[in-house]
Amino acid sequence: MTIDERIEALTMNLELLSRDLESFRDTSRETMAQLAHQVARGSQQLAQVVQQVAQLVTVVTTDAENIRALARIAEIHERRLTDLEEGPES
Repeated sequence: MTIDERIEALTMNLELLSRDLESFRDTSRETMAQLAHQVARGSQQLAQVVQQVAQLVTVVTTDAENIRALARIAEIHERRLTDLEEGPES
C-alpha cells in the first residue's frame, strides 16, 4: 500500500467516523429531549400524587377525629345505659 493509498484510506475512515459522530450526536440530542420530556411529565405526576396524598391525610385526620368523637359518645351512652340498668344507688 502506497502512502497516497494510506492517506486516502485514513481520509475515508475520518469521514466515516465524522458521519458516525454526527449521527450519534443527533441521536443523543433526540434521546435527551425525550428524557427531559419524560422527567418533566414525571415531575408533574409526582406533584399531583403529593397533592392527593396531602388531601388524603387531611381526610383521614378528619375521619379519625370524628371516629374518636363517636367513640366518646358511645362510651357515654354505654355508661348511661349501665347506670339505668343498675338503678339508683341511693
